[in-house]
This record gives sequence, C-alpha cells and structure tokens, in this order.
Amino acid sequence: MSAAHSGSVRTLRVPGRHGYAAEFSPYLPGRLACAAAQHYRIAGCGTLLILDQDESGLRIFRSFDWNDGLFDVTWSENNEHVLVTCSGDGSLQLWDTAKPTGPLQVYKEHTQEVYSVDWSQTRGEHLVVSGSWDQTIKLWDPNVGKSLCTFRGHESVIYSTIWSPHIPGCFASASGDQTLRIWDVKAAGVRIVVPAHQAEVLSCDWCKYNENLLVTGAVDCSLRGWDLRNVRQPVFELLGHTYAIRRVKFSPFHSSVLASCSYDFTVRY
Repeated sequence: MSAAHSGSVRTLRVPGRHGYAAEFSPYLPGRLACAAAQHYRIAGCGTLLILDQDESGLRIFRSFDWNDGLFDVTWSENNEHVLVTCSGDGSLQLWDTAKPTGPLQVYKEHTQEVYSVDWSQTRGEHLVVSGSWDQTIKLWDPNVGKSLCTFRGHESVIYSTIWSPHIPGCFASASGDQTLRIWDVKAAGVRIVVPAHQAEVLSCDWCKYNENLLVTGAVDCSLRGWDLRNVRQPVFELLGHTYAIRRVKFSPFHSSVLASCSYDFTVRY
C-alpha cells in the first residue's frame, strides 16, 4: 500500500485491488467507501475499503474482504456506520464499520453479477435497490431478510440503478438493451421507457436541482440529457470521449455541471 499527496489530489494505491465505485459518507466529512476487486474480477476476491482523508493524505480506516469482486457501494441514510455492497456472485452484503468482522447480512437472490446498488435518499424511506446482469431489479429493506419486490422489463444486463433524490419511491435504471427506464415502487412497474442510445447504456444519474432531468452515458461515447416531461429527444448531447462512458454524475452543488469517466482513461466535466 502506498499513498501520495500532491496539491489537492490525494492518492491511495492498494496492490492487487482495482476500484469499481467510490462514495463519500453522508455523515462524516473526509470519509469515503471504495468497492474493489482483484484482477479486474477475472479471479480472486473483493474488498470494501473505508478511507479517511486528512492533511497528510488518505488512510485505511477499515477493510472488509468478500469472496467475489465488489462492484458498487452505497451508504445508509439512517446509520453512519452501515453500508451495502454488491458483488459478482449475485449477492448484496450489509456491513457495519463499527464492527470489524464479516457482513451483518448477506442477501442472495440475483442469479448473476449485481452491478449496481443504491440507498434511497428521500425522507422517510429506508430502501435499497439493486440491478443485476440477470436482467432484474430488486427492492430491499435491509431489516428484512429477503427482497420486497422484483422488477422485470429490461431485455439485457442492468448496469445502473439509482433513486430519484426528489420523488419518493422512484428510481431510474440503465441497461445493455439501450434504454433508460423510470420505475415506480408503489405501482411495482415501469413508468417511462426511454430509447436513450443506439448502444448499451452503462450509467445514469438524476439532476439534484430538477426532478425531471436525468443524464445517460453509453458505449457510443456520448452523454445525453433527458427531460421526463418529453422524452422523444434529448435536451442535450455531449461528445468528446473516445471510448465507452462508464459513469456519469451530476454535481450536487451546480445544476448545470456534471462529470463523466470513460474507458478512454479520462474524466471530463
């Protein structure tokens, strides 16, 4: 393990681990979680890293190993110590950073890799949504040992599932079937199907300042913005990446700023 600090950039390298997702704690400034896998998940295990940053750089506060690669991580919205990860063996894991042992719970219902997991941020909801390569989305209450509901409709692998920060019981998903879909938990079904790209859609995110605006990133190297009130065509398209876009995120501070990372080894905003 090695760490480096240059200007405002803090770097931590953990040999043998490749990061798939990173999320800041909503409670503790400077704490973040990273979901990682060995050998790009071709073989080996996965690791959840809990990192703290200070003036000297990044350091590992806790680390937890799992028997398969970890692809995504999300923090609880009602307990500062609790996280959920998802992995290549089709399971979700519930962790407590205050207890340096194995997971508190393991939820195993998906039949293929779980590539996305997200904890609802709307007030009064304590729900987790997961998206899998088995083409299903599952809804979970972490206090219940089994899923509450399974959503079907996508015709290919699901790469991203993310809750609306504005609308209770509403989440979006992005899939290899080239669509962005908006789902309603109360109706237990899909509300809107958007033919977003003529290529696999690998990522999506909601604008934090506009409940009707989302962005998608795809294998066609483009970012597209969608207004849910009229999805016949995108409200914007951003080009520049030369390989598939792996992740896209709206800024939590500025309504018109977003960032994307790509297999072309660049991050753009």
